[in-house]
Amino acid sequence: MNYIDFDKTASWTKLHSLLPAGKSFDFSVKLDSQRIRQCTAPMAGGLSYNWAAKAADEPVLSALQSLADEQELIVKYQALLDGNIMNTGEKRRVLHHLLRGQSGGTVIHEGKNLGEFYRQELNRFSAFAELVRAGKIIGTTGKSFKNAVQIGIGGSDLGPRAMYLALDNWAIRNGKKKLNAFFISNVDPDDASAVAASVDLSETVFVLVSKSGTTQETLANELFVKDKLTKAGLEPGKHMVAVTSETSPLARNPAYLDSFYIDDFIGGRYSSTSAVGGVILSLAFGPEVFSNFLAGAHEADKLSLEKDILKNAAVLDALLGVWERNFLAYPSTAVLPYSQALSRFPAHLQQLDMESNGKRVNRFGAEISYAAGPVVFGEPGTNGQHSFYQLLHQGTDIIPLQFVGFTENQRNDDVEVDGSVSQTKLNANLVAQIAAFAKGKDDGDKNKYFPGGRPSSLIHGKQLDPAALGSLLAHFENKVMFQGFVWNLNSFDQEGVQLGKILTKKVLAGNSGDSALDAYSTLLGICRA
Repeated sequence: MNYIDFDKTASWTKLHSLLPAGKSFDFSVKLDSQRIRQCTAPMAGGLSYNWAAKAADEPVLSALQSLADEQELIVKYQALLDGNIMNTGEKRRVLHHLLRGQSGGTVIHEGKNLGEFYRQELNRFSAFAELVRAGKIIGTTGKSFKNAVQIGIGGSDLGPRAMYLALDNWAIRNGKKKLNAFFISNVDPDDASAVAASVDLSETVFVLVSKSGTTQETLANELFVKDKLTKAGLEPGKHMVAVTSETSPLARNPAYLDSFYIDDFIGGRYSSTSAVGGVILSLAFGPEVFSNFLAGAHEADKLSLEKDILKNAAVLDALLGVWERNFLAYPSTAVLPYSQALSRFPAHLQQLDMESNGKRVNRFGAEISYAAGPVVFGEPGTNGQHSFYQLLHQGTDIIPLQFVGFTENQRNDDVEVDGSVSQTKLNANLVAQIAAFAKGKDDGDKNKYFPGGRPSSLIHGKQLDPAALGSLLAHFENKVMFQGFVWNLNSFDQEGVQLGKILTKKVLAGNSGDSALDAYSTLLGICRA
C-alpha cells in the first residue's frame, strides 16, 4: 500500500482541471426524473443513497473513481479489517468493524483472538440484560429495574444516546421496550442532578462507561450518583455496572454488579456497536434488537468493499465530499434528518467526523497543505427550516447538505389535516427543500432571489428500524474513514482533546504557573487549596 498526500496524486491535478469557471456547477438544469432514478446506490438495511442533486457530472465521477483506485481506498479498508496497524499515532489496530461481524481475517493480539473476545463480551452483556429485563437481577430494595442511566462523555455518550433516541419510538410500537434510558454526560452537576431527580433510584441501574477508568467528568458523575444512592439508603454496588477495559481500575471491581470490556482498538466515537452502546441498548430494547442493529452495520461494512464507486454508497459519499471540500471549496456540511428519531444523530456525527478528520498533519506527522475535515452541524427537519435554513438558502457560503428521510414513521400514529397526514407533510417539506436548494428562484426583488446551486444528497428508506439504523451508522463511519484515506490522515486518534485536559488538571491543582489561567480562574470563582 502507498500512503501519499492527496496533493501529490495524479487525481489532484485531474480534478483541478475539471473545475468550472467560478467553481460553480449549474447542476439544477440536469435535475430531472431520469437523473434522480439513475443516481442511486444501494445501502444495507433497506436504505438507498441518492446523489442526483450533487454538483458532479460524468467527468467528475470518472476522476473520483480514479482517485479511489489511486489512493487504494478498498485495499486500505481491507487492511484495516485484517487487523493491520491503522492508528499510526497510537500504533493500534482499528477494529470496530469486528464488533459486528468478521469481514477480514482472524485478528490475533498477544495470543488473544479478538473476534472471539468481542463475541464473548456481547454474549455476557446480552445475558445480563436478559436477567435484568426478566426481573432476576434486582436492586437494594428487591424492586425490578425500570430505568437504566448511562454515565459517560464523548463517545461514551453521543453515539449511544443518539442510537437510543433513534429506536425508542420503534421499540415502543413493536413491544420491545422494557427499561427507560437516561444519560448523564456533562460534569456540570445540574446534569446529574436533573437525571437523578427524574427517576426512582431504587428502580434504576447505572451504566458507568470509561475505557480508561480515569475519565475526570465520568468519575465525578459516578461519585455524584453514588452519593445520591447512599443518601437514599441504597447500596451503590447493587445499582451499577461498568463498561471499561480489562486493564482499568474499574475492571473486576466488586463495587459493581458486573464489568463488561472493550479494548484500545475500539475508539470512543466508533464504539456504539460495542458494549459502550450495547449494554444500554440491550437493557432498554433487548439483545435481539441490538443484534439486528449490528446486522445492519455488518451488511453496510460488506457493501463498502465494492470497488465501483457508483455501487458503493460510503465511498461515493466520501469522494463527493472531498470534491466539495477541496475543489469547490465548501468548508461545512449539514446533516438534516427528516426524522425526529434522529434528533441527536447530527451531534454524534459532529464528533465522528470532526474528531476523526479535524487534522492538519498526515498519518506520519507531516503538515498537509490542503483542507481536510469540514465543519459538521445539523438539526432534524422541519425544525431546522425555521432556524438556520435562511443561511443555507441565501447565505454567502454554499454548504452541502445530507438529507435523510423515510416513507413511514415509527409509531404508525398519525392524523389527517387539510388533506394529508403529518408524515406526508414532513416528506413534502423534504422534497421541496431539495428542489429549492438545487434550483433556486429568480426574482426581481433581490431579497426574494434564491441563487440555487446548493448541492445535497438523500439517504432514504421505508422506516428507521434497528437494521436501517445500523446501516446508517456504518455508512457515516465508513465515509469518514474513506475520506481520511484520501487525505492521508490518521482518522483514529484525537490528540486535539488532550491539551485542554492537561491544563484543566493544572488549574484544579492550583499550580498552573500561567497568568492567563490564573486570571480566568479568578473570574470564574475557582477556589484553590
